[in-house]
Amino acid sequence: MHGLLRSPTLLRITTTNGIINSRFFGSEHQRFAELIDVYARDRALHLGKKLHASLITKGFSRFNVIASNLVAFYVSCGQLSHARKLFDKIPTTNVRRWIALIGTCARCGFCNLALAVFAEMQAVQGLTPNYVFVIPSVLKACGHVGDRITGEKMHGLILKCSFELDSFVSSALIVMYSKCAKVEDARKVFDGMVVKDTVALNAVVTGYVQQGAANEALSLVESMKLMGLKSNVVTWNSLISGFSQKGDQGMVSEIFRSMIADGLEPDVVSWTSVISGLVQNFRNNEAFDAFKQMLSHGFCPTSATISTLLPACATAARVKIGREIHGYALVTGVEGDIYVRSALVDMYAKCGFISEAKNLFSRMAEKNTVTWNSIIFGFANHGYCKEAIELFNQMEKEGVAKLDHLTFTAALTACSHVGDIELGQNLFKIMHEKHGIEPRLEHYACMVDLLGRAGKLDEAYCMIKTMPIEPDLFVWGALLAGCRNHGHVELAEVAALHLKELEPESAANRLLLSSLYADAGKWGKAEKIKKRMKKGKLRKLQGLSWISNL
Repeated sequence: MHGLLRSPTLLRITTTNGIINSRFFGSEHQRFAELIDVYARDRALHLGKKLHASLITKGFSRFNVIASNLVAFYVSCGQLSHARKLFDKIPTTNVRRWIALIGTCARCGFCNLALAVFAEMQAVQGLTPNYVFVIPSVLKACGHVGDRITGEKMHGLILKCSFELDSFVSSALIVMYSKCAKVEDARKVFDGMVVKDTVALNAVVTGYVQQGAANEALSLVESMKLMGLKSNVVTWNSLISGFSQKGDQGMVSEIFRSMIADGLEPDVVSWTSVISGLVQNFRNNEAFDAFKQMLSHGFCPTSATISTLLPACATAARVKIGREIHGYALVTGVEGDIYVRSALVDMYAKCGFISEAKNLFSRMAEKNTVTWNSIIFGFANHGYCKEAIELFNQMEKEGVAKLDHLTFTAALTACSHVGDIELGQNLFKIMHEKHGIEPRLEHYACMVDLLGRAGKLDEAYCMIKTMPIEPDLFVWGALLAGCRNHGHVELAEVAALHLKELEPESAANRLLLSSLYADAGKWGKAEKIKKRMKKGKLRKLQGLSWISNL
């Protein structure tokens, strides 16, 4: 147990006629409150529980400041039921308990719970909270879950209570609008600030970058510089990230030069942003070169750098480089990071090295949604469909990592490959009814492919006609492939017509239809398609292989 608890005198409460000595308690309660905060920061659940037990036996736990800190501690450790039990024991009119639970939930990612508790707080009769301490946490939760409507209501409350002059509240409001893809509203809040600061500026710049408006972000930074508001390294890194994502390496170089001219040196985040942009734009060789430059400048890559670069190695031709980066991660000590491990599992799975991916996955003490999705996709795409479905069931049963739309795409892909229609239809159903995930185009494409492979082409076509969203080329392509496999000429013509509208320059779909006509003995129609392709100068891309690069 912590050293503070070894001295029995520290837990002896001085009383006079049963009343706590306020002078004594003033120092003691603060000391234990700070110790609880330390345990919360370190997520030291075992030590925190022992401290809690001691505080109960000695009478400290009934004080509101201690109880509120314990609520925050249990939330930080992910023990939400424990936190709620303590929370319910504190009087409802105590403002501190609301601030503790809402703030910690928002900070630790339990954003829906934070919003629910805030709604509960507003319904309490006789409670007069100081909203200025709660609003930033609620706005953070709104931004994280994309709840713009609640965020706008909070904006109204801010104006009603005249909190708009508080820079912390204004910055939180800007971040909320930026994350909810309303960067114009974020800019309005920023422009209305009497005293603008770098934190608020960075929030708007990040919002512009997330919306792909890097030029507008740069213009804002330049205009603020003229007004005397100096940018910091976070500002410049956001700009580097924005132009990297656009693939504008010329502007990235210019930002680097401007950053140095402004008296700031690019750091590891700057280089990671460059690498990330190159990888996102499939300029993988340039990403490797940037990584080498980063090392030559004396920077030590972080876990973010490694996890950003590994997707560039996710082909059989580059698995050698991926192994080298894996070795580098082991040497530098970042291999144990959950995001690095997840990226490694994804890389090995996509390269076809399923055993390596499975070994890494099984050794991971902590797994997130990305980790599960990577291994399920890996098994499904390489023919291990039964194992993929078993992993999906295990993920759902354990309930630690949240199932998302990609999880169901991976599971439906496995069902399609193995031909399990009943399971696929059941997964498609529970995805929306049980997990609240709206079906996306990729889910419909999987279902059409599943039905098409089984020869249930009319059922697949009925599903397409009842889709609440417009089918894309993958949905129609799955139907056309099913028609080709089962010789359904009429539906194939329907699918080919839609694909022609979506992909007028594509020759592959027309060749597929031509092949279907030939198999059905309709040589005239097959020849007609080939003549049209020749007249339109449409050519099928030649196959190529990277295996020779190994």
